Amino acid sequence: MSIWTKVLYAFVSVSVATVYGLTLSGIVRKLYARVHGRFGPPVWQPFLDIIQTYSRRVAVSHGNMFFLGPVFRLAGGLGTYLFIPVIFGSALFSNFSMAGDLLLVMYFVFFGQLGMALGAGQGGHPYSPLGIARGLSQMSAFEVPFSLAVIAVAIQYNSLNITSIVAAQQGGFMHWTLLTNPLAVIAAMISMLGMNMHAPFSIVLAPQEIPIGPPVEMNSSFLSLLQTNRGLFAAAKLVLFMNLFFGGATTLVEMILKTFFIYMFSVFVGAAYPRFRPEQSFRFFLKWPAFIGVLSIIYITYLGGAS
Repeated sequence: MSIWTKVLYAFVSVSVATVYGLTLSGIVRKLYARVHGRFGPPVWQPFLDIIQTYSRRVAVSHGNMFFLGPVFRLAGGLGTYLFIPVIFGSALFSNFSMAGDLLLVMYFVFFGQLGMALGAGQGGHPYSPLGIARGLSQMSAFEVPFSLAVIAVAIQYNSLNITSIVAAQQGGFMHWTLLTNPLAVIAAMISMLGMNMHAPFSIVLAPQEIPIGPPVEMNSSFLSLLQTNRGLFAAAKLVLFMNLFFGGATTLVEMILKTFFIYMFSVFVGAAYPRFRPEQSFRFFLKWPAFIGVLSIIYITYLGGAS
């Protein structure tokens, strides 16, 4: 396959993932509204928001890094997604998967958030650094159980290649990591609650408290980039979790069904629980989820028969 064909396939794959992620965002807003007793915006509202914000211009500027923050954020989501095979065995949705891509994806997950922190940190609003401090602290906390779960998966399948990990889970749901190493899945799914920033871990944006945190000064085209990344990055994380813990997908329909139910887990938790205080959130991730992550490594190394 030529490099230009690969690039074309990647463009199609990114477009599909972005549309899917934004659609999920619209569905979630509708669900939360119904839980609160409101009618809520239409499911396609995220698309209208992007069109509306991209068409506007703003004269606010705090320096070059303020401009680059949303760019880095989008680059983090784009880089995360492009190195994850979306559909097992599909040339169109294989993206740029390669040996060791799991390690590269872990770096990209951090990259976008750190870039956003640098950009918002140069803003002039006091709520921006407050949201950054909360965001980086919570990210450091939930990355501990997630990294431990990923280490357990890498030990179990003796590989840092996501395609190889998915291939090892083929042959039925009994081969999924969900059943072969449930402790790793529990630790990862709890950490995903912090990644998705729904309640009780919505301390970063905290719309009722610190008017949406780091992007508080980001509007017009800056905000449209952040909204686009929100859809793409959400899809990338869901596909990554599906590949590592739920057997991957061999068709587009299977991918949509699996990732939808994975995402609904954090949505249902968010609808049922109020928001934690920052210190409660940090302590939570560094206690039981981290402990379960350590147990998952011990289990797969000494009891689970790591390959």
